Amino acid sequence: MKKDSDSKESGNEEARAEAADGARQEAPAQRAPQVNVNDKNAVCLYANFARVTGTPEELILDFGLNAQPFGVPTEPVEVKQRIVTNYFTAKRMLQALHMSVQRHEQAFGVLETDVQKRVVSGAGARASG
Repeated sequence: MKKDSDSKESGNEEARAEAADGARQEAPAQRAPQVNVNDKNAVCLYANFARVTGTPEELILDFGLNAQPFGVPTEPVEVKQRIVTNYFTAKRMLQALHMSVQRHEQAFGVLETDVQKRVVSGAGARASG
C-alpha cells in the first residue's frame, strides 16, 4: 500500500513538474514585445488646453496654453502642438490614458474636471485656514 501511495506522489510530482515546464515554455509567447523608444530629441511642452477635431480617416489633437483657465478666454489660445493620428492609434492611446487616470485616481482620489466644483471660495478658505 505504501508503494502505491509513493508511486502516486511521484506521479503527481512529475505531472506538476511537466505543467510547470509547459507554463515556462508558454510564458515567453504571452509576454508583450518591448518597443525601444529613443526620446532624446523629443520636445516637452506644457498644455492646459486641448481641442479634438478630425476627418473620416484621421484624428487631430491640438494642444496649447490657456492663460485664462477660468471662464471663457478673452484672448485666443495659441496652439503649440498638433498631433495627427489614425483612429486605431487614437483608440490605443485612449485605452492607455484611461488606464493611467484610473491608477492615479486609485492612488490619489477622484479627479474633478469641473473647475467650478474645485474652486474654494475666499470665505471657506479663511474659515478652514
